[in-house]
Amino acid sequence: MPAIRTPQGITGLILAGGQGSRVGGADKGLLSFKGRPLIAHTLDRLTPQVNRVIISANRNIAEYAALGPAVVSDVDPDSYDGPLAGVLAGLLSCATALLAIVPCDSPQFPADLVEKLALAMTISNAPLAYAATSVRTHPVFMLCQRKVLPALEDYLAQGHRKIAYWQDELNAVKVVFPDESAFVNINTPQDLLP
Repeated sequence: MPAIRTPQGITGLILAGGQGSRVGGADKGLLSFKGRPLIAHTLDRLTPQVNRVIISANRNIAEYAALGPAVVSDVDPDSYDGPLAGVLAGLLSCATALLAIVPCDSPQFPADLVEKLALAMTISNAPLAYAATSVRTHPVFMLCQRKVLPALEDYLAQGHRKIAYWQDELNAVKVVFPDESAFVNINTPQDLLP
C-alpha cells in the first residue's frame, strides 16, 4: 500500500447511530454542545483529515443530512447491533480504498488522527489501524481498508459485535497517541455543559 500523507483516497465516517442510552435516549449527535450540535464539532475536526465525510445515523436522518454529508443507516436499523453495524454501512457506501471512523461524541480527537493511522498501516502493511493511549485503547477510532468488508460481514453474521475482537482477528495495528483527554467522549448531560 502506498504511503498516505494527504486526505486523498480516504472517506471519513462519523458514527451517530447509537441509542443514546446514557443521555436519556436522546440522539447524542444532535445534542447542543458549546452552542452547536455535538456532531458539528466532530465534523469540523474530521473534514480536514479526509476527502469526503459520511454520517452513519438511524434516526433524525433529515437533521443529519442538513449538515452536508451523505447519511447512511444500518442494514437493519431496527435491531441495534452496535458501532460495527455503522462501520458496515460506511464500508458499503465507501468509494475510496480507505475508511476513517470516529464516533460523534468525542469532538476533540487528534487533528492528525487519520495521518498517523495511515502511516502505521503503511509501515506494518496491516488492513486496519486503531487508536490507543498509554491509559487505554480506543478501538472505535480506526482506519481500515475497504477490502475488510467481507471479513466484517462474516463477523457480524456469526453474531459477534465486539470491535476489539474483530480488529484482533484482522491483526490490526495499535497506534499510540500521547493525550488521553483528546479521546474523552460526551456520555452524560453534565458533559454537555461548558
